[in-house]
Amino acid sequence: MSSRVLIVGGGVAGLEAAIALRELARDRVEVEICSPREDFVYRPFAVAAPYGSRMLTFDLRQLTTRCEASFRLGSVGSIDSEKQRARMHDGEEISYDHVIVACGTRLLAGVAGAVTFWGAADDSRVQGVVRGLRERRLHRVAFTMPAGCNWALPLYELALLASSELSRAGVDGASLVVVTPEDTPLQSFGPRASERLAQLLAERGIEVVAAAQPVKFDGSLLTAAPNATIEADAVLSLPHMEGRRIDGVPHDLDGFVAVDGHGRVSGMQHGFAAGDVTSFPIKQGGIATQQADVAAEAIAAEIGCDLDPEPFEPILRAVLWTGAEPMYLTGGNGQASIASNEPPGQVEAREKIIGRYLTPFLQGA
Repeated sequence: MSSRVLIVGGGVAGLEAAIALRELARDRVEVEICSPREDFVYRPFAVAAPYGSRMLTFDLRQLTTRCEASFRLGSVGSIDSEKQRARMHDGEEISYDHVIVACGTRLLAGVAGAVTFWGAADDSRVQGVVRGLRERRLHRVAFTMPAGCNWALPLYELALLASSELSRAGVDGASLVVVTPEDTPLQSFGPRASERLAQLLAERGIEVVAAAQPVKFDGSLLTAAPNATIEADAVLSLPHMEGRRIDGVPHDLDGFVAVDGHGRVSGMQHGFAAGDVTSFPIKQGGIATQQADVAAEAIAAEIGCDLDPEPFEPILRAVLWTGAEPMYLTGGNGQASIASNEPPGQVEAREKIIGRYLTPFLQGA
């Protein structure tokens, strides 16, 4: 008899887990993905949307069918881990043998007074900032992120892509500044990658104000702790994130779920979590796929598959869009800090999410 695995969420972690379970356990599992959306949005592409690029979206039902799972449209409101049942907001109940919570985060305004970059293709306010620069109505724009936001890559991409856009449009005299709580640009990748990015920003004439936590923007000045004020005509900020809370799933004050090295949720029988909803500080697609793989291996081992599940050992990999040649970054967790214009292995610039199963799966979509 096959084991029923319910995956709560149809984002990066949810899809990776479904594909991994099918690869590892074959007909030993019946996988169901429950999501409030019928589309899978490739969110890392959103940074280029204000500059004219199209977002990449997939039909989530079709993707679910391809990985031999079933799809249920709706939101899970609570999970009873003792009875091994999930309850939908409409009252319907779903029984399971294992559950993977991969419901992601809630995005909140990051800095008072700033324009928040939500990662949507049709965000008119973000497009308005870009248009203002292009039309010379805005002369100095700051790019920032709130303290506690631990995935800064889009911040630098937005600034670098703005610089390239201004160069192509022949706009002179505009000034761009990055204001970051980090001590150095992209410090989570390690010193070499950080130094290479700092060099690129300097070459583009993009100022960096580091170790500054933005507080508010009053229309002309961005105030940042501990004691910085930055002149700007507009401020574009990454959002603040909170974990999506589900009754019955233990979480911290910010809604994030603590897991062990194999993705198990403490105090939740047969419960696992993966992706941005977990308390792992870096919220990034590649990390989400690694967490999903760990959970899938642990479940496969529990239901009798012949494998020794590996613990979570995060490797940070990313593709930084610069408006010219992309930069490929590796670092963190003892890995050598690398920044190169040469892609590692088969990675391409369009593959912003580097996942063991998801990357080749989407190539065939």
